[in-house]
Amino acid sequence: MDYALPYPSQRTPVLGRNVVATSQPLAAQAGLQMLARGGNAVDAAIAAAMVLTVVEPTGCGIGSDAFAILWDGQDLHGLNASGRAPAAWTQERFAHLKQMPEQGWDSVTVPGAVSAWIALWERFGSLPLADIAAPAIGYARDGFPLSPIIAVQWGLGARRLGKEPGFAEAFMPGGGVPKAGEIVRLPDHARTLEAIVASKGEDFYRGELAGRMVAHGAAHGGAMTLDDLAAHKVDWVGTVSQRFGDATVHEIPPNGQGIATLIGLAILDVLGIGDKPVDDIETLHLAIEATKSALVDIAAHVSDIETMRARPADLLDPAYIAARASLIDRNRAGDPGHGTPRPGGTVYLATADAAGRMVSFIQSNFAGFGSGVVVPGTGISLQNRGKGFSLKPDHPNVVAPRKRPFHTIIPGFVTDHGGNPLMAFGVMGGPMQAQGHLQMALRILRYGQNPQAAADAPRWRVMHGRSVSVEASFDPALVEGLRQRGHEVVVETPDAVFGFGGAQAILRNGPLSYVAGSDPRKDGQAVAF
Repeated sequence: MDYALPYPSQRTPVLGRNVVATSQPLAAQAGLQMLARGGNAVDAAIAAAMVLTVVEPTGCGIGSDAFAILWDGQDLHGLNASGRAPAAWTQERFAHLKQMPEQGWDSVTVPGAVSAWIALWERFGSLPLADIAAPAIGYARDGFPLSPIIAVQWGLGARRLGKEPGFAEAFMPGGGVPKAGEIVRLPDHARTLEAIVASKGEDFYRGELAGRMVAHGAAHGGAMTLDDLAAHKVDWVGTVSQRFGDATVHEIPPNGQGIATLIGLAILDVLGIGDKPVDDIETLHLAIEATKSALVDIAAHVSDIETMRARPADLLDPAYIAARASLIDRNRAGDPGHGTPRPGGTVYLATADAAGRMVSFIQSNFAGFGSGVVVPGTGISLQNRGKGFSLKPDHPNVVAPRKRPFHTIIPGFVTDHGGNPLMAFGVMGGPMQAQGHLQMALRILRYGQNPQAAADAPRWRVMHGRSVSVEASFDPALVEGLRQRGHEVVVETPDAVFGFGGAQAILRNGPLSYVAGSDPRKDGQAVAF
């Protein structure tokens, strides 16, 4: 591994035997507290996730969805805790619309984050749930200083969602928006977390909290019922994986977009990427073209796995991947259509402990504060994952009762070819996530960059057709090289960091320690002992 830091950064890699990396410092330290008390990486992940609902509500809330991949010391596990559509969400309900709503109750599917915390804790946790939740409850009740980047996102969200039911009461105290450094208190949030802990999540899905969510929804045109909440369940789904060089990259199976990363990496392996330097124009061009191919495929085929016509194995079939790779012009930008294989607002965190356990965990509202709906008196802000459904009747992702929508949030994990854990990683940021996973995996696994350098590196983002956005820090010579190959390049302004995601990564550094990186585009940090 190369410890050089070739890109502008205010951070260096963090090394230790127990590590937490998150997008907000208080959450990272809460996870580290659990490890210092003798807890494991799962305890640390749950503690950090709970704190993030308090200190970074712009990206996640108690009403978010969640996914996880974890190594328990012997085996790899995948958890899908995303929620399903209410039973009343038929195509007819949305027939008057051209696309699914982005705000309000008709964008809210059953929230799954609480079920993820409980499922992980019941199966793998070692500390009492009350101890794990204590930092989050303390920050919500007693207050915390708002961090700078989240303060900016808070203001943006308030301007967009301030009139949604319950939002201003929860997030605009006195009618205004809190500023960076201001102490924020969320007492309703604290009481709800206490109820979740006391009932081990039952109150949220079958008790008083469930009743308050349903009543609020009914008062504002929502369709969610007590039966919808009570029917929610998590699924232990394993992973879908793809060999890439000397490692194997794992993602959660659909309904998430993680398979796009695997398709892109598989295409790059066929194309023999790695002969040129990581920041060479040929490497960049091929990575962009492979990503385009992967993204159009998942847009056409990915949905709730129960309704997919093309299975994950079909999309990763070597013959299909070779055919897709053959369509890429090494010297010219393309605008690919999807293939047809034969049948066959987000926070991310990573934790690792000295016993070898590693967790890759992600939870999200989707767009900023999500739906904008906050259940009065509870602090429960609800995601808008229903936006992920299609309204095209013939699409596998068309909205339907009790169906999971296409999901952007994806935790990533890497093992070596012996099946041993190597890295927990993720890149939050909507449609940037699969692209970010590919860029991080390429830099770390193929080119040996350390996690901090890979997180610091300027990023690109495929938009549509031949259009690609790049960060303002991108090498002008590479921008010109892309344009010469037919890419329609948009150089973003320096303040447009939100569109390029936020990475966290923990990489095994031999048998006894880890090296971690935390994205400078976020407020967070990697911490260790």
